[in-house]
Amino acid sequence: MHPREVLSANFWKSLVAVVVGNLLYFFVLQPVLPTPAQHRPFKLDLGLIVDVWICLFVYGIVELIVRFRRRSSPGA
Repeated sequence: MHPREVLSANFWKSLVAVVVGNLLYFFVLQPVLPTPAQHRPFKLDLGLIVDVWICLFVYGIVELIVRFRRRSSPGA
């Protein structure tokens, strides 16, 4: 695989992980989290750390899906 293709694939996986992770955090989880785990804009706080962990989790799920599809494709 060409380095540009790898970079492009990583970019799209990262973009999906950040967008989906932030949607999950801000619209689903933040309203039910305790106050210290809620992110305040322009602050480095526990909420930001929770948000990053959710994005990393989503990235892992995206990576697993990509690997599973690659492994189960007939051309592999």
